[in-house]
Amino acid sequence: MEPLKSPIGATLQVKVSAAMWLADDIVGYEFTPLPDTPLPDFEAGAHIDVHLPGGLVRQYSLYDLPGEHACYRIGVLRDPQSRGGSVALHDSVRTGDTLTISAPRNHFALNTGRDRSLLFAGGIGITPILCMTQQLARERRPFEMHYCGRSLSRMALVERAQQMSAGDDAQVHLHVDDGPPEQQLDARAAIGAPSSDKHLYVCGPTGFMDHILQAARELGWDDAHLHREYFAAAPIDSTDDGPFEIEIHSSGEIIAVAANQSVAHALLDAGFDLPLSCEQGVCGTCVTRVLAGVPDHRDLYLTDDERARNDCFMPCCSRATTSRLVLDL
Repeated sequence: MEPLKSPIGATLQVKVSAAMWLADDIVGYEFTPLPDTPLPDFEAGAHIDVHLPGGLVRQYSLYDLPGEHACYRIGVLRDPQSRGGSVALHDSVRTGDTLTISAPRNHFALNTGRDRSLLFAGGIGITPILCMTQQLARERRPFEMHYCGRSLSRMALVERAQQMSAGDDAQVHLHVDDGPPEQQLDARAAIGAPSSDKHLYVCGPTGFMDHILQAARELGWDDAHLHREYFAAAPIDSTDDGPFEIEIHSSGEIIAVAANQSVAHALLDAGFDLPLSCEQGVCGTCVTRVLAGVPDHRDLYLTDDERARNDCFMPCCSRATTSRLVLDL
C-alpha cells in the first residue's frame, strides 16, 4: 500500500457548469475550470473533495474519464440520513456557482496488467465503477460488470453503463430488485472461483459490499484480489473508549488522547498538519505509519492483512489497544 501518507493536495476553483437529473434523488454535477486553472488528469477510481456551503467537505467519485473537454463529473444521491453533504449540494448548489474542490486522489485504482476485472456496483456505487469500465475499454482489457439497484428509476447512468457492453470481453449485466427473478444477482455464480489473473472491484451501500466480499472470500478469494470503496461507515460504539497516549517518533513529544477525542483532532490541536477528509476511515487520506503499540482498527479502508500487520492506522477513527502508540511523524 503506497504511499502510506497521502498528501493534502492542491485545492482548485471550479464552475458548476451543469446540474442534471440522473435518476430519482440523484443529480449529476459537471465542474469546469476557471480561466488559468487547469484541471489535473486522473485515472478511474479517483475522487475529489467538494467544499460545500456551511463548511462541509465531502468526497465524491468521478464517473467520467478526462475527455476532449476538461471537466469533472460527479453523481450525488440525496440522502436525508447522511451527514448533510448531499442535502447541501442538492439544495444549495446551482449551475453557475463557483466551488472549491481538491485535486483528484485515488485509493481505488485498477490493478495494472492484462488481468480480467469483475466489477460490482450497487446504487450510487456506479460512479467509480462506470469510470473503471471506460478505462478498461480504452485499454482493451477484459471486464464483466454487474450493476444492481432497487428499481431502474433509482439507477443512474444505466444507458451509459449498457453502452460499455461489447461482446465477451466487455460484459454489462443489470440486476433490479423489482425485476424478474431470472435477472436477480447470484453473487457466487457471478464471482466464480479465484484466479491469479482476476481482480474484483465493488462499490455501493455497506450491506451490498459486505455481501459481495463475503461471497468472494467463501469462494477462496484473497484480499490481494479484492478491492472496495465504501461511501460511509456505520456508527461506532464509543461507550467503552478510554484515554491513551501518542508519541511522536521524530521529537519524542507525548500527546494525550482523551476518551472522547480522536487521534486526528489530538494531533491537530497539538499543531500537526494532518490531512483529513472523510473522518470516518473510508477514504484513506489520513493513513499514518505506526512504529510501536497496537492500534484498535475501526476503519473500512485497510484490508484484513494490513490491519494484522499493525504498522499503520487511520487516526480519524481508530484508537489504541495499548496505552501508547508511536507514530512515524
